[in-house]
Amino acid sequence: MDKIIQNGTIVTATDTYKADVLIQDGKIAAIGKGFETDKAEVIDASGKYIFPGGVDPHTHLEMPFGGTVSKDDFESGTIAAAFGGTTTLIDFCLTNKGEPLQNAIDTWHAKSKDKAVIDYSFHLMIGEINQDVLSQLPEVMDQEGITSFKVFMAYKHVFQADDETLFRTLVAARELGALVMVHAENGDVIEYLTEKALQEGKTEPIYHALTRPPELEGEATGRAAKLTGLADSQLYVVHVSCSEAVEQIAAARSKGLNVWGETCPQYLVLDQTYLERPNFEGAKYVWSPPLREKWHQDVLWNALKSGQLQTLGSDQCSFDFQGQKDLGKEDFTKIPNGGPIIEDRVSILFSEGVETGRISLNQFVDIMSTRSAKLFGLYPQKGTVAVGSDADIVIFDPDAERVISAETHHMAADYNPFEGMKVKGEPISVLSRGNYVIKDKQFVGKMGSGNYVKRAKYGKLLSNEESEALQSSKS
Repeated sequence: MDKIIQNGTIVTATDTYKADVLIQDGKIAAIGKGFETDKAEVIDASGKYIFPGGVDPHTHLEMPFGGTVSKDDFESGTIAAAFGGTTTLIDFCLTNKGEPLQNAIDTWHAKSKDKAVIDYSFHLMIGEINQDVLSQLPEVMDQEGITSFKVFMAYKHVFQADDETLFRTLVAARELGALVMVHAENGDVIEYLTEKALQEGKTEPIYHALTRPPELEGEATGRAAKLTGLADSQLYVVHVSCSEAVEQIAAARSKGLNVWGETCPQYLVLDQTYLERPNFEGAKYVWSPPLREKWHQDVLWNALKSGQLQTLGSDQCSFDFQGQKDLGKEDFTKIPNGGPIIEDRVSILFSEGVETGRISLNQFVDIMSTRSAKLFGLYPQKGTVAVGSDADIVIFDPDAERVISAETHHMAADYNPFEGMKVKGEPISVLSRGNYVIKDKQFVGKMGSGNYVKRAKYGKLLSNEESEALQSSKS
């Protein structure tokens, strides 16, 4: 049945205006006034914003890590994402050395296809690079529509790749039209600092942060950016947490390099002192990079406002406090890294960004949806409210207030890192391709209704202005 959303205020990355939205066959058919309502369901959005559905570029659902598996799978994870106003996510396929890349992709398809309630796509981890891997990449891109590759510069002996692997991946990505993503921390030095801490009997959660200082994130970010320039390629730095990394990204961009940066809600509102909480409570806040001293928060907000950082990912990777996080009770290195973030990503950005005046309403939409859609080959199918786009729409009440709590969240984890935080602004109804997933704050979706989305190559969907700006910086 057709739907008409009336009386709301449409907000995109560039415009804010009052108009109605006509939805037909899962697409936005028209935007305007005076649509015939006799054969359509009318949705009254008076006093509400009409946003494009959020695009979360960074999730780890049902991911094996540290001898366990992240708690939220593609069912609970996508339901929670929808409650939070996200209608598309991109999850990470982890590969095994010596195995065909398609094996990993098939594993992730099996995890997701009958569970996801919103649309989704995959990034692909590159743990080694050789002629065999290189020969597989064109088919992965063409057949699967996977146009982004992830290289870890940390987690030595687990995920970490060397600089040759990173550089050769950057060269291949330039030739193929893919975007290379990096987890930028110096894993070799972290390994040394970690072993030293354990030898000294320093086992508490706070040492997770103290053995991964911001200098090592800055160094790895700068190294990756310089290799990107040498390869004349394109780079996306995930989960930026500190001033040192922001400085390196800004410096690279000032030289015209194709370097982009993502931060996460946890780095914008939480700080390193959370890892010092007694009774092992600090383990709830163990993820990588770690939380930083509080002053870094202002740097990150300013970078989002100025455009030096462009996106907000959740880095969703939830583990129960009891039964999973406590694997590291005697050794902080055995605490599974990650937290339940996906549901509160959009509300925190709105409440702490728009409501405080740190970013504009249009910047909010760009950061939580549009820019990720552009960078990762989803725009304009996703990431905007426009004729012809998928009807992925969030009806958002800017005046609603709530308190974040594990008692009311929809994630599977037994705690929420933002417990007790008051936020203003909340999704009321969420549509995916014109169908309700959330209606009046109630889940009405269907397991397996989310579609796997193939993505365009990097750069195809950047605006002419963005492309021209990059090229003029290079010349």
